[in-house]
Amino acid sequence: MKNVKRFLSLGIAAAMTLSLAACGGSSSSSSSAPADASTAAATTDVGTIENDGNYDECTIKFSWWGGDSRHEATQQAVKAFMEKYPGITVEVNFGAWSDWEAARALEFQSGTAADVNQINQSWINEFDSDGSVFLDLNQVSAVLDLTQWSEDSLAQLKDVKGGIAGVPVAMTGRTLYWDKTTFDDAGIAVPTTLEELRAAGKTFQEKLGDEYYPLALGEFDRAIFMTFYLQAKYGKAIIEDGQLNMTEEELKDGLDFIMSLEADHVIPSIKTIDGDAAASLDQNPKFIDGRYAGILEWDSAPLKYKNALAEGREFVVGEELKNLGGNDKTGVFTKVSLGFAISTISQHPKEAAMLIEYLCNDPEGSAIMGSERGIPESKAGYEAVEAAGGIDETIAQAHDIVMAASEYNEDPIFESNDLKGSEGTYKYVFGGLSYGEFDSAEAAKELYDGMSAACGA
Repeated sequence: MKNVKRFLSLGIAAAMTLSLAACGGSSSSSSSAPADASTAAATTDVGTIENDGNYDECTIKFSWWGGDSRHEATQQAVKAFMEKYPGITVEVNFGAWSDWEAARALEFQSGTAADVNQINQSWINEFDSDGSVFLDLNQVSAVLDLTQWSEDSLAQLKDVKGGIAGVPVAMTGRTLYWDKTTFDDAGIAVPTTLEELRAAGKTFQEKLGDEYYPLALGEFDRAIFMTFYLQAKYGKAIIEDGQLNMTEEELKDGLDFIMSLEADHVIPSIKTIDGDAAASLDQNPKFIDGRYAGILEWDSAPLKYKNALAEGREFVVGEELKNLGGNDKTGVFTKVSLGFAISTISQHPKEAAMLIEYLCNDPEGSAIMGSERGIPESKAGYEAVEAAGGIDETIAQAHDIVMAASEYNEDPIFESNDLKGSEGTYKYVFGGLSYGEFDSAEAAKELYDGMSAACGA
């Protein structure tokens, strides 16, 4: 095995912290974050909070990641919340996904996290393994109406103690999106089968030039697309009940599949993408102008890509590739897209619960939020957003395609930080393989060992 380290020059999107002042009423200037290590470890003794119509004048912090359209909608909702509840000031911290997870991990560990946190499903296993980081939302259920979610969806965000660590904002999965303008320029339709996708690579190269690719995949995108292929071909989940369910040889097959897409000029190499020096694909000039004409993205997050395209370019939702594994299977998995959780260190859990209730269930707040985080999973939230005409057509179309094609639930371990993180197994394996640092057999061993370790084997 080659012991080679790559040093990638990546732009890092810094999290932007803004303080939005409440309209009317006074607010406390105290922060909910502990001041030192001794208080950082302390958690609030919440008990059961009653909904008596009263609340404290206080400052709470709210943290989330996303694209510009999500940031704008969420800030508008936060402002409206503070107007509705004078005396509660919400300080917001938001940014792009790049390095976001690592920064929040440090906050959870040090006890300096925000009161309200947007979380991934995997964070419950990663950062709340003993049930001490995220508040059991049953304790604030008089304020936050948990009956608006199905028991099945709430169960996916349970902690080790059986408590509800977060409420699911939406269910999601990945599908393909295309810059149809580029395909029109190449004289072909957007692909619906793997064969058409492979053929598009050759056509792009011959008719448009070497810089044009029908699809661009980063390291984690490759891990997901490989997983769809393997699950479709072998008829089993890649990870099931916390255990790796693929052999090393099967993983090698998946890695060879991904590299065959590079060889067929379907996807650019990781070195090529790194050389673009963009923090993310939606900020990459080659995506913006159509040289990268396709992405594999969550059904809850296409708008940042759609909005990033140069004027006059047509962004369309693609079908899942049903013959990906040489049969009629898609291999697609779905998961809770993200959740809202309250930190156990919060000094104001009632007010934090009020914020989540407003964002997810309140007709005004949920309508402002719209479908920026996907199709709302809350029944009240969905009804409010639908009535307000806030179900984005692109997101709704993608969501319908994903849910119809889904064959598996994603195991949270698949997105554990050890695998998905900026220094995780996926980046090391898929990047190293693409850079030529090792062959697919060596890469398969690294991937198998890394996934086995994440599963506790």
